[in-house]
Amino acid sequence: MVIAVDFDGTIVEHRYPEIGEERPFATEILKQLIADRHKLILWTVREGKLLDEAIQWCADRGVTFYAVNSDFSDMFKEAKDKNFSCKLNADYFIDDKNIGGLPDWPTIYKIINSGKSYKQILRHQLRSELVEQKPPFPKWMFWK
Repeated sequence: MVIAVDFDGTIVEHRYPEIGEERPFATEILKQLIADRHKLILWTVREGKLLDEAIQWCADRGVTFYAVNSDFSDMFKEAKDKNFSCKLNADYFIDDKNIGGLPDWPTIYKIINSGKSYKQILRHQLRSELVEQKPPFPKWMFWK
């Protein structure tokens, strides 16, 4: 799968233009996704020196990207050459601006591996928690 990943607020805490602290498990999960043979695209508003710093920060932690701010498709290249906006072709977008916010990185990995939506994962977790908790017997049920 092709997975587009934002940098500020997603891989690191949002401190733009500086680089914030790493979000817990971000680089470990990204390295595992690469090991699982997914293609990662760094999809960020950073450009120039700031972009180079973000790429280097990731590389220093063992995360290398298939592409940066591009998907290498002919359509994308053609639109970019003509200065047109072009939507990135990716199977998943991981971004802190998601509706509902950014799940933690272990949950993101679970979503990608299971093929389930975040809503399905949360629903399953909630059901599991409810099943584990047995309701107390009312005081009037003395025979239990």
